[in-house]
Amino acid sequence: MSSCGSKKMNFGKTVAGLCLLVPSVLSIGCQVDVAGQTLPSPYYLQDDVQYFSAGPEFKLSNEAAAMKAYQAEQELGE
Repeated sequence: MSSCGSKKMNFGKTVAGLCLLVPSVLSIGCQVDVAGQTLPSPYYLQDDVQYFSAGPEFKLSNEAAAMKAYQAEQELGE
């Protein structure tokens, strides 16, 4: 009898251990999104740095050029 009870106890301890181990293993080294913030992984210092050059200060430069061309076309048509 005692051998059967100890097997059940060992199985219960194994299941409890896996229930604690699996989430902790899955959460290590991943980026996490919390309240709109992307928090880094533990390896962020070894990641390559991406550089994006600065764009134009005026974000609507194409639209402004199109409006200027349209206005010039309207003035020539009158």
